[in-house]
Amino acid sequence: MKLISAGETAANTNNIPVEAGEDLARIGEMAKKYGVTLRTLRFYEDKGLLNPQRDGSTRLYTRRDKARLKLILLGRKVGFSLRDVKQMMDLYDPTGSNTKQLRLALDKSEKQLARLQKQRALIDDAINELSGSMTAVRRMLAERTTPQASVAS
Repeated sequence: MKLISAGETAANTNNIPVEAGEDLARIGEMAKKYGVTLRTLRFYEDKGLLNPQRDGSTRLYTRRDKARLKLILLGRKVGFSLRDVKQMMDLYDPTGSNTKQLRLALDKSEKQLARLQKQRALIDDAINELSGSMTAVRRMLAERTTPQASVAS
C-alpha cells in the first residue's frame, strides 16, 4: 500500500483551511473520476475514511480527500479490509516520522502478500484440476461422437 509522502502533508492535515482556489470536487465528480458509486463515497464517509467539507447538503472533496480515496482504493485492490486501511491512514502524523505507520503498513502488507500467494497456489491447483477434467470430457465426447459419424456415413 502506498504511504503518504511528505509532499502530500498539507493535503492530509485536518486543520488546514481550504486554500483559495483549491480545486474542490463534488460527490458526483469524485465518483466518476475514481470509478466508484455515490453510495460508496457516503459509506467511506460514514466509516470515517473520508471527511468532505459541507456546503449545505453538498459534499466538497479536497486534495486530502482525493489522496485518501486513492489510498482506500489501492488498499481494497490488494485485499486489505477497510479497517486495515483506516488503521494505517489514521496513524499518519504530518509532523512526525511515521515509523509506527510504516511498520504497521509493512506488517499488514507482508501478511496480505502471504495470503495472496496462498490464494494464487490454490487457484493454480483449481485451474489445473479443471483443465484436466475438461480434457477428459473432450476425449469422452470425441469417442462418443466419432463412431456415430462413421455409422451415419
